[in-house]
Amino acid sequence: MEIGVPKEIKDREFRVGLSPQSVRVLHERGHQVFVETGAGLGSGFTDEDYLKAGGEVVSSPVAAWDREMVVKVKEPLPDEYRFLTSDRILFTYLHLAADRSLTEALVKSGTLAIAYETVRLPNGRLPLLTPMSIIAGRLSVQFGARFLERQQGGRGVLLGGVPGVPPGNAVVLGGGIVGTEAARMAVGLGARVQIFDIDLDRLSYLETLFGSRVELLYSNSAQIEAAVRQADLVIGAVLVLGRKPPVLVSRELVSQMHPGSVIVDVAVDQGGCIETVRPTSHTQPIYEVDGVLHYAVPNMPGAVPWTATQALNNSTLPYVLKLADWGTEALDRDSALAQGVNVKHHKIVHPAVREVFGDEI
Repeated sequence: MEIGVPKEIKDREFRVGLSPQSVRVLHERGHQVFVETGAGLGSGFTDEDYLKAGGEVVSSPVAAWDREMVVKVKEPLPDEYRFLTSDRILFTYLHLAADRSLTEALVKSGTLAIAYETVRLPNGRLPLLTPMSIIAGRLSVQFGARFLERQQGGRGVLLGGVPGVPPGNAVVLGGGIVGTEAARMAVGLGARVQIFDIDLDRLSYLETLFGSRVELLYSNSAQIEAAVRQADLVIGAVLVLGRKPPVLVSRELVSQMHPGSVIVDVAVDQGGCIETVRPTSHTQPIYEVDGVLHYAVPNMPGAVPWTATQALNNSTLPYVLKLADWGTEALDRDSALAQGVNVKHHKIVHPAVREVFGDEI
């Protein structure tokens, strides 16, 4: 199969769909990989690295896109919609619930669109979302701590505190992979951490993980309101597969937070769980509402591309190989991969995404 790897064009997105190591594996299996020049530089991979791995370096996005399958990291942007065609497989993160225009473009084009984030194993695990969730969860605290600094516009709170001064309060909304990793980092810094979730089994698991170092609370509006009002850092970590997450923090509640406190909504790529959140970028990552700083970069792991690209490829390569070896037959052979299909034959086929848009598209 001919596989294209375009250069990502999202603001300061330095990850790349396939690493040279992955290209080598595909080449050894008899596949051709066409990598747009410079696509891997942000992750530390040169064109020469891809050539040595058996790939072909092409000089334009057209030459990378015009292949049987295109492997990316982030969703196509409007400038790339012209490359969407009915004879092409697109394998990437899509997050369609929060992107009507892309959904319409995919349906119109007839592209077979397979989303990393909805590939789902029989046990419910999301193997291609997990590595980036781990990274985003850890980064959420790293960025939150940074923007709490006074020079960055924050409250001037050190999350870990010092002897004689209490630590900062970190509230984590959601106890999944993102929330767990955020809590791990915040606990490591010495912050006071509260995690909210509606899954009692998950809360019990988190107790075995953190013990008394984290306060584990059942998620309801009264408890969330009390915690958020006193929070220095609020992290949105809610995931509802294929759908927009519920809004857990209202605009009114944001206005009651301490001036200079920070919100980091990792769920922004699906629409966000904070009412005042809107997507930002690595170039302009924050904005202020009622004195509260909001960080809402949808592609947070793009900040650490050397780590993120390799972590992503470790998970995606087995599925890329199946698609390359078997084509669309791979969807019949692998039920987890089949659940990744969001758009096929000009129709939205993933139930959760279809529920978001109904019959409108």
